[in-house]
Amino acid sequence: MKKIITVSREYGSGGHTIGKLLAQELSLPFYDKELIDMAAKDSGLSPEFIKKTEQNISSGWLYTLLLGASYASPGTSSISSSTHSPTLPLADQVFNAQRNTIISLAKKGPCVIVGRCADYILKHCDEINHEEVLNVFIYAPLADKVQRAIEQKGLNPETAEREVKLIDKRRANHYNTFTERTWGNRSHYDLLINSSLMGLENTAHFLADMVKKS
Repeated sequence: MKKIITVSREYGSGGHTIGKLLAQELSLPFYDKELIDMAAKDSGLSPEFIKKTEQNISSGWLYTLLLGASYASPGTSSISSSTHSPTLPLADQVFNAQRNTIISLAKKGPCVIVGRCADYILKHCDEINHEEVLNVFIYAPLADKVQRAIEQKGLNPETAEREVKLIDKRRANHYNTFTERTWGNRSHYDLLINSSLMGLENTAHFLADMVKKS
């Protein structure tokens, strides 16, 4: 059975919900936004700083210039001497912090991890058995993503389509920059699923059955 499932997703596709339902059905730990607090604790960077920078492209010199240590946790430097180079751009520190957290969680045992380049990170980690990892990409038609973003995320109907496209662009920029691969390219995933075909619950159930049989 596949023990570690990474879920990459378009904004509004329901990937977070699918991942959470999948984890519940398989009785596995689920990690999405929880990774922010974990990475912050391990790195010395503040959760606020990680949240603000995790989906931006690696213009590290710009973050360093504009933000400096302003988002560091109280009583800490923006750089943790034990895990970061003092010359490493802040955006790259965020990526490394999350990378270390993702690898640590995967080494602990089976789990479901949403986003944050987890598919790429684990593929290039020699400490992980790649045969035990399933990489999934969740997408959906634009109209469905926009409607879900309005209903579940509270986006303004007049600007929702533009915001959905912008967030997906940011996710693509982040992934493409740090991995040097193309976000959503089918060659990088084991399975790509249109969540609108079966709905979120049925998609999660389909994935759970697949994992159990793998």
